[in-house]
Amino acid sequence: MPAEICTQQYIEPRATAPLATVAAAPDAVNEKNSLPPSPSESKKSFNMNKLCRQVSIESPGAQVKNCVFNFFVPIEDTPEQGARIKIVCAGACYRRRDRSASITSMSSVSSDLSDYCPSITSQSSPAHAGVREGSFFPGFEVAGVIESLGSKVTEENNSGLRIGQRVIVYPFDEAPAGYAELLVVPDLKYVVPIPDSLPITVAAMLPTGALLAMNAVFKAQEVVTEMLKKRPTEEANKKCKILIVGTGGLALWAVRIASYHFASTGANNYIDVTVASLRDEGFRLATEIKNVSVVQWNECLYEPQLIERTKNVCGGPVDVVIDFGTTSRSLHRSMHCLNKGGVVLISDEVAEKLLPKFSRLSVEYQQQIIPISTGTVEQLRELVDLVADKKIEPPPHSVFPCEQAAEVIQKLCNSEIPGRAILRFHDVE
Repeated sequence: MPAEICTQQYIEPRATAPLATVAAAPDAVNEKNSLPPSPSESKKSFNMNKLCRQVSIESPGAQVKNCVFNFFVPIEDTPEQGARIKIVCAGACYRRRDRSASITSMSSVSSDLSDYCPSITSQSSPAHAGVREGSFFPGFEVAGVIESLGSKVTEENNSGLRIGQRVIVYPFDEAPAGYAELLVVPDLKYVVPIPDSLPITVAAMLPTGALLAMNAVFKAQEVVTEMLKKRPTEEANKKCKILIVGTGGLALWAVRIASYHFASTGANNYIDVTVASLRDEGFRLATEIKNVSVVQWNECLYEPQLIERTKNVCGGPVDVVIDFGTTSRSLHRSMHCLNKGGVVLISDEVAEKLLPKFSRLSVEYQQQIIPISTGTVEQLRELVDLVADKKIEPPPHSVFPCEQAAEVIQKLCNSEIPGRAILRFHDVE
């Protein structure tokens, strides 16, 4: 089904600017309405001399079917010490980390517009009057080329960056939600160059998903190292068991990074890795990785059967779980697969929602639930080098022109695309 494209003209917002809305018909647009100002706009003023397109993609809902929305928003001038990036590719599925749902989730997305106006938290989506199922804003996981550098950037302080250079952007705190043709970066420390050997489509997967997976693997090794120090002498040669839950982009990155990292550091001598797959396609992809056991979490089975099956594949309860499932059910299951004194690592994005629910259970089981942040810009630079040098192979991914965005979202919601989906907005290669 071809994408239906609705365009809304940006109007400079007032303090009481109404929400942009779309009528019941997919192609009906009220051009008199506009988005409220973003938090960054409400906090400080910039010179905004240029408009650029920002894209929101909505999956089927109560009122709109497969609709791609284009908003024209002002883009600020290049900061004196920063850069402005022309976006080439954006990883689908990923959204701002301060939203309520998982950054890899394709459903149950919060419909509030707090990204645009903090005081408006109960209003509906610009497109829907209710919950936006599967909607996302590509743009938080991007790769592109430097369009311009700030007026105070010189040869001495440009960090080796130049106009026209291919780069990715570290997800800094005030990174805007939503793909726009241009992305303003306030400081060059957030801009990471990518070598010619790294395809820009692969680079677009690194700043959020792959980086979070890398940080989780590093934290898991730290936890295991501390556990080994406390083990009694008679258990010194017993391997620690790590379970990675989920086979979306995060888990597929995590198992690849873990395989390389543990082998390169010698940790594979005392760590066994198992992947708990959440769907058939992920199960197949996970089984292709060497020295990794795989157990399928078939939701048709009763919970005790799944837990018992997982323990059997792992050779008993595990010591650490890296849980990318992001739901209460997944975390509850992970904790039942853990040893007494075990640790579950979850994204700090979902920790605020899940920790209060499981604090009592974690105390009862004498287990820890530790939130994991996205990672550092230094880790992102290291990850770029490892992937560029082919020491870590990226998960399967498919590239689609942005004009096919609506079809891509529908396929993602139906798990019809193996691995990751990348949207290409410009062709520079």
